[in-house]
Amino acid sequence: MSQHSIDQATHLQEAFTAFNRMSVQLESSYRDLENKVIELKEELAAARTAKLQQLAETELLADRLGHLLDLLPGGVILLTTDGTITQTNPMAEELLEESLAGKNWSELMSSHLEDDINKYGEVSLKNGRHVTISRRSLDVEPGQIVLIMDVSEQYELKHVLNRQHRLAAMGEMAASLAHQIRTPLTTALLYASNFQNQNLSDTDRERMSHKVTERLRHLEHMVNDLLRFTKGGSTASESFNIRDLLDEFKNIIEPQIDQMKGHLILPESIDDLNLMGDQEAFLGIFLNLANNSIQSVGQGVNVEISIASATQQLLILYVKDNGPGIPATIAEKIFTPFFTTRNEGTGLGLAVAQATLRAHRGAIRYIPQQTGTTFEVSLALSHADNMLPSGSSQAAACFPAAITTHS
Repeated sequence: MSQHSIDQATHLQEAFTAFNRMSVQLESSYRDLENKVIELKEELAAARTAKLQQLAETELLADRLGHLLDLLPGGVILLTTDGTITQTNPMAEELLEESLAGKNWSELMSSHLEDDINKYGEVSLKNGRHVTISRRSLDVEPGQIVLIMDVSEQYELKHVLNRQHRLAAMGEMAASLAHQIRTPLTTALLYASNFQNQNLSDTDRERMSHKVTERLRHLEHMVNDLLRFTKGGSTASESFNIRDLLDEFKNIIEPQIDQMKGHLILPESIDDLNLMGDQEAFLGIFLNLANNSIQSVGQGVNVEISIASATQQLLILYVKDNGPGIPATIAEKIFTPFFTTRNEGTGLGLAVAQATLRAHRGAIRYIPQQTGTTFEVSLALSHADNMLPSGSSQAAACFPAAITTHS
């Protein structure tokens, strides 16, 4: 055999050996691939089973949420960015008594609301229901969700509770008033019973007659204060000048202060300003403050009325005396009806003053001082276009340490 033939046989043997080796490798790779395909099929089947289970759970959860949404005791409304209603639950349509899908939320509310939504989100509907309305933006998509809760029952309960509080307050007021009336009435009856005594001298009869009249006038003053308080301090309405008011006040109170060897100090000059309301009620405020000073100070009492500030809308006056002042322990109670520290007091004077000023868009507050008693009286002028809110005072910022009490 030639060398060439031997070489060919050798190459052929090597090629056959390489082929066998490659066949073994291909067979091994095929088996590995086949095993991998089996594993992938198993994983895919497991994933498909898990996905189907997850979809089933999601569908079940969606059904539960849908069922809960239908049973929810509140209305739920979904809005687009332009306010169009896309989805609602049955309670929303029950509360608003119509089909809502596709309607505009703003137009819907304008046709259903009885009044504006207050700061607590409460509103009255024209169908008589009372509801709360709250809105939130959707985080995952554009638009808003609206929640409507029916609070009609709570609204009625609140009114019942308020009525009970008023009845309780009236009961306390009646009990206090009966106690206040009993003392002067008993005194008047006691003195009046002595008129039957034939041996009573004319001097004693006159003295007792004066005592009876004094007690009856005290009762009249108490009843008048109570009537003013129950009316909120508002009766007649007329335009009058502040100068005329202070002149009348001076004519009435100055003789009493002179008897106590005291002094009355009024503004030397005051602008020509008009107030609107009941002049007698305003006069009663200043007379009450002055009488409190006279009873508190006694001999040597000084009563001063001064102007704190005056604008086109508001006149603020100070009413001061030289007395001992009001103890801090009771300063918060002085405007409370029937609160008094005097046996002969009605406890209604300052409460009536506060009610009268509130009814006339004014205010009164006590300002603690080192000496004496000082009240700030805010009077809204009759020509003011922008009058004070009831019970407020623009001058409050000038006296941050002052105490404003409320009944």
